[in-house]
Amino acid sequence: MAKSIPIRRTLDDNRVFIDMPDGPDNPCTSCGACCAHYRVSFYCGELSEGSGGVVPAELVSQINALMVCMKGTESGHARCIALSGTLGQPGIGCRIYPNRPSPCREFANWLEDGTPNPECQRLRQQIGLAPLHRLD
Repeated sequence: MAKSIPIRRTLDDNRVFIDMPDGPDNPCTSCGACCAHYRVSFYCGELSEGSGGVVPAELVSQINALMVCMKGTESGHARCIALSGTLGQPGIGCRIYPNRPSPCREFANWLEDGTPNPECQRLRQQIGLAPLHRLD
């Protein structure tokens, strides 16, 4: 039987933001693969020194006049500076989770119909983790 995990989805400017609970049922707290794979690029207005932004400015690299990315992810396939812990091990997590940028908030482990996100599945497999199961 598939497990059901609470996922809070908050609409903000017609985007869906996903907050996973901090607990043993959250697959992210023993994974971290996406945080060590993707380039995390976003609009500089999300920075803490901007108007209403929350992402700490000291953790980003400038891409151009309007875009920044999390340090460590500049070329992709590298670990984000905000990730702490060991990939694939319990306790891994984002040091700025409440203040993470929109690409991180928008990446979902499961699709709307409850099936696992194929990209998440692929990255989990690359670091030796079991696949996620469908949600109820």
